[in-house]
Amino acid sequence: MVVVRPAGGGIEVLVLRRGPRSRFGAGFVVFPGGSIDPTDDDLAERWFGTTEERARAAAVRELIEEATIVVTDGEVRAVRAGEDPIAAVDAAPPAVEALPEIARWVTPDVLAKRFDARFFGVGAPAGLEARPDGVEIDRAWWARPADVLEEHELWESLMWPTYNTLKELVGCDSVDEVLELRMEQVPPPGMAAR
Repeated sequence: MVVVRPAGGGIEVLVLRRGPRSRFGAGFVVFPGGSIDPTDDDLAERWFGTTEERARAAAVRELIEEATIVVTDGEVRAVRAGEDPIAAVDAAPPAVEALPEIARWVTPDVLAKRFDARFFGVGAPAGLEARPDGVEIDRAWWARPADVLEEHELWESLMWPTYNTLKELVGCDSVDEVLELRMEQVPPPGMAAR
């Protein structure tokens, strides 16, 4: 989930650092998200009316789990103390249109570890704070996309999809511009796309 908020005439994006015990990408800076779980079919049916939206449901669930942020119909906010955030989404699920797919990244065939990652965008209010789960994620912060690119290196702490998405976000001046993005997959140098 690419979560963006307005900041001083531009935007900030929520980024997370995967903890040292993470099964995948330990130490890398990422957007909130992860694998589709078996429960995501049920969530997709409840929230979006079809199991075909399992990736979108997984993005909403992972945002809750990794950054303690809940997305409901018309609201993006921190999970409240003692709240069941899944029940909050059940009570007022977001519209599919509120979480547009801005990118899809499929690992080239030449790599042994493959993934098919869909990136959804959502706008957040200024001042929203995120709390990392302390297990998979050990840090969560908001930053201008250009600052993330300046502070982190491709292949050292940024994966190819995150790097390219951040490059696209640099050209966006507003949350609306981010939500209108429809990125083309660009394979890493020397690798063919699937």
